[in-house]
Amino acid sequence: MLDFSRFNRQKIMITGGVGLIGSALARRLLESGAEVDILLVDSLNENFGGNLFNIGAIRDRVRVNISDIRDTHGLRYLLRDCDIIFNLAGQTSHLDSMSAPFEDLQINCLAQLSLLEACREINPDVRIIYASTRQVYGRPQYLPVDERHPVNPVDVNGINKVSGESYHLLYHTVHGLPTTVLRLTNTYGPHMRIRDARQIFLGIWVKNLIQGKPFEVWGGAQRRDFLYVDDAADAFIAAALSDSTIGKVLNVGGSDTVTLEELAQRLAGVRGSSGFQVCEFPADRKRIDIGDYFTDDTAFRQLTGWQPLTSLADGLSQTVDFYRKHIDAYLSS
Repeated sequence: MLDFSRFNRQKIMITGGVGLIGSALARRLLESGAEVDILLVDSLNENFGGNLFNIGAIRDRVRVNISDIRDTHGLRYLLRDCDIIFNLAGQTSHLDSMSAPFEDLQINCLAQLSLLEACREINPDVRIIYASTRQVYGRPQYLPVDERHPVNPVDVNGINKVSGESYHLLYHTVHGLPTTVLRLTNTYGPHMRIRDARQIFLGIWVKNLIQGKPFEVWGGAQRRDFLYVDDAADAFIAAALSDSTIGKVLNVGGSDTVTLEELAQRLAGVRGSSGFQVCEFPADRKRIDIGDYFTDDTAFRQLTGWQPLTSLADGLSQTVDFYRKHIDAYLSS
């Protein structure tokens, strides 16, 4: 059971706060009844996941600062009085990281170092929980993947996320900043980007389903686990509430493991569908695909008591229901 009262009278910054997980985290904190001051920082860059519709229900209960995490001067002012930073801002597209590697470097590596250096100088006691990704492991050598697995990224995004992780851990070890790194598996749900596959491929599947179009499944035999967004938000909260997670990098997995073709079959069965087609990988995608991946997050569960509560069936159903009502808000932003 999460003790939200420990957040009372605390000032919380969420970078990437208008995106999928950031907005879910803000809603969860406010719905808990905790007396919190929440600042959402987001660039609202059209290539990323921020969408003001995500916070429509809580807009009058949060502060929003539209700025880029690369704007070090602005962040130094914003973080001055923070008690907790949920650091979710990032460039998430693996393909974009290959075509625009320096932008990925700036966001996922250099901006992270700048943020940590600002915290060291201005607010060294601020609690920081950093969002990383299972992509850092590359192609698994064994399954399920635990934190002892070698780190061997297959794309620029993975390399820069490893660097971002390392800076967070280093600033704890050397400077005493209370940091935690969470490596998330595929996170999905209401409020995810569906215009394209920049955030998660499931987004474009859902868009096509809602529009009555077939969707493509590349490969199809890869096994993956999937984390519903509300469970992801609870994982960040659980990490912030547990001092035992400080200085650690921890996996956060999902509730179900399926092949991509099985996932497509389940999605196609939600409220009807025009179906899907299993296709060969495009060459640029094949080069950076990691094959089978699913998570061993025993360490995180033991330290925090967290576990995912939403089954894949329920998560897919809730996601499709949400976009049937609100798809227009996600087609142009």
